[in-house]
Amino acid sequence: MRHPHYQAPPVTRRDMLKACGCGFGGLALSSLLQQDLLAAQDNPLAPRASHFAPRAKRIIFLHMHGGPSQHDLFEYKPLLVRDDNKPLPFAKPDVQFNETGNLFKSPWEFRRHGQSGHWVSELLPNLAGVADDLCFVRSMYGTNAAHGGAILAMNTGSDRFVRPSMGSWISYGLGTENENLPAFITICPSYQHGGVQNYSAAFLPAAYNGTAIGNTRMNTAEATIDFLENQAVTPAVQRAEVDLLQRWQRRQLEATGPDLALEGRIESYELAFRMQTEAPEVMSVAGESEATRRLYGLDDPVAGDFGLRCLLARRFSESGVRFVQATHGPDTKWDHHSGLITGLPRSCAEIDRPVAGLITDLKQRGLLDETLVLWGGEFGRTPGAEAGARNGRDHNPHGYTMFMAGGGVKGGHSHGRTDDYGYYAIEDKVHIHDLHATILHLLGLDHERLTYRSQGRDFRLTDVAGVVVEDILV
Repeated sequence: MRHPHYQAPPVTRRDMLKACGCGFGGLALSSLLQQDLLAAQDNPLAPRASHFAPRAKRIIFLHMHGGPSQHDLFEYKPLLVRDDNKPLPFAKPDVQFNETGNLFKSPWEFRRHGQSGHWVSELLPNLAGVADDLCFVRSMYGTNAAHGGAILAMNTGSDRFVRPSMGSWISYGLGTENENLPAFITICPSYQHGGVQNYSAAFLPAAYNGTAIGNTRMNTAEATIDFLENQAVTPAVQRAEVDLLQRWQRRQLEATGPDLALEGRIESYELAFRMQTEAPEVMSVAGESEATRRLYGLDDPVAGDFGLRCLLARRFSESGVRFVQATHGPDTKWDHHSGLITGLPRSCAEIDRPVAGLITDLKQRGLLDETLVLWGGEFGRTPGAEAGARNGRDHNPHGYTMFMAGGGVKGGHSHGRTDDYGYYAIEDKVHIHDLHATILHLLGLDHERLTYRSQGRDFRLTDVAGVVVEDILV
């Protein structure tokens, strides 16, 4: 028996329209009583049942672009402290991004926090305060030491080929909880290291593409969804214009047959029209209380920009968007080959209050249990200093740390381990395919059944690998 998400040749729009004898304008303006039927026939973002009972309904991914240094944030290694400035006592990887020198202990102090006793650096006092809500995966590993390939792998499961992004797969599997909003939104994404491929639907239908709000180089308060509002004409005129355009496009489909690009354009126009009624309100934080604004750090000129991204992520998630990604930039903000001693404290100050505030806010609103928060970068950093100075660390995909909160994972838990100096993952290793499999599992999706046929092959987010990390599940 074929799985529920297997894509057999569909009934085309042309066939459906011939059978029902109505145009796209008629579909768009049909009565509310017919919406469920029409959604099943014509709305690719209609909510769909998961494969099994989910632990989470949605996900917020906080992307730390550049590769945060686990050695200075979450990975306390006594031997790294003891052997500071000595050579690494075992072989380095055959392929390295840059040359590294002797071991380099963290310039910052670590302490245990909460009942869990998680080690957290002094650079992250607010995250230390929610330590018991955090589930650390300390044994992440990948195969690509370059930003571009590693970020693509993190977002799409592949560092070599164009593949649908994680948010697109989740949108395809579950649809949206709000017909007036996209299923997948990315807040201030980077144009570097894969750019739009990191939130692209690739060969999935275009409806599952991520909708970008601004980009990582701009101030978040100025970021918006392009062409969201049209103040030149009334909604009634816009509706008539969209209906006319849809009739022309229907004639084109009748003449040419199925055309995924054209059908995707049709769907995007309909969604864009509906978004005008809700997206501007969700993007306005004017009604948030002063206490909430302080919680996210909006009163702080250092933390305020990313704080607004986190607050928008909560608002979109709360409004029914399945997958929200917020990128901390600009560009490779965490790529501290040099300038670590001054640069890392700044990066931490920008995200510490906002991320802790997001977790606290979700918990206070009763949303954390059903919302999975994922934090991390494309890889970690080396325990040895970048060659030439003790003020930076090189890329390290062989053993690094990410954390999750809420959404069915164990708070106050640590999974996996790196070696005594934090170079290689050695115990309960978690590849990016395993992380993706686990995220899909938490959302009620079997990563082996969530497939899409393209060019004669069934593709999936996890390619031909991936194992659910059962140890971190509640």
